[in-house]
Amino acid sequence: MKLQNFQMKDNLVIKKFLEIRKKTNWKNRLNLSWSNWGFGIEPFETSCARLAKHNIHYIELHGNKYGPDLGYKAKDIRPILDDYGIKVGGICGMVSPDSELSSNKPHITQRSIDYFHRHIEFCAEMGGKYILFSPGAVGRPQKYDDSEFYRAGDAIRILADDFQKHGIRAAIEPVRAAEVSFCHTFKEAKALIDYINHPGVQHIGGDLYHMLVGEDHIGTTILEYGNYLTNLHTADTQRGALGKGFLDVDMVIMALYCIGYNNESCYVTPEPLGPGGDPYPAMWGKPDPKSLDELVGQTANYFYEREAIILSATDEELFR
Repeated sequence: MKLQNFQMKDNLVIKKFLEIRKKTNWKNRLNLSWSNWGFGIEPFETSCARLAKHNIHYIELHGNKYGPDLGYKAKDIRPILDDYGIKVGGICGMVSPDSELSSNKPHITQRSIDYFHRHIEFCAEMGGKYILFSPGAVGRPQKYDDSEFYRAGDAIRILADDFQKHGIRAAIEPVRAAEVSFCHTFKEAKALIDYINHPGVQHIGGDLYHMLVGEDHIGTTILEYGNYLTNLHTADTQRGALGKGFLDVDMVIMALYCIGYNNESCYVTPEPLGPGGDPYPAMWGKPDPKSLDELVGQTANYFYEREAIILSATDEELFR
């Protein structure tokens, strides 16, 4: 029987994985992190205790330094992170109509530039590797005009020297069309990187949920843009815990190992927020500790299980 198109692409990734596995001794595993802004307003220590309980040793911090006096302070959270053996992978930049890089209102753009300057310094202070962000506001799928791409690129270029100075990766995140007005695919993120044309802006922050609707095939997209990818948000097809939907987690894992993603600057970061068009209200929600514990436990256990299975499977078991 003739394979379906996606199955043929599956086999391209599997073949690549097997070829690389034959000549590679993978000593390091993928870095599983967690994006904590989806935990809402719970105490930071509660979040860290949950991650440590489920063998997650990295965290993607909520970019909550909305003003000079707001948000995380290193002196407050570093002792907590140290107590639970957790390191900062990076920061999730929050981009709203009140603070965005593609705005047609200069004072809004400046507010966003100031916001990112604060977080670049803070990320470096905390030992993080990247800051991800959408170039347009999340929750605003209607475009202002046809110049959003250029305004965002010009604003990001202003930040590029600061990213480079502090050694922080600027990771542009493609987001589905239901949530943002532009930059929906890896190709479009790469076009923005090319327009910015600065060594301080050279990375992409992917998201499997957005890739399901924006890309032709998740595995081959990871292979194509492997040199740019530095963070990958994960959630299953219903934007819930891994293993609860029909996402091909094995394909994701194989593609990531193909691009050498198991290194100190790259992270797999669950962000299971549910399927709504504007996920930002979750950051101010009152959390249900039991539900969050189940969410993290299911995701971590399933990811580690599938990773171990893929790495130990025979060639015959992997081919479909």
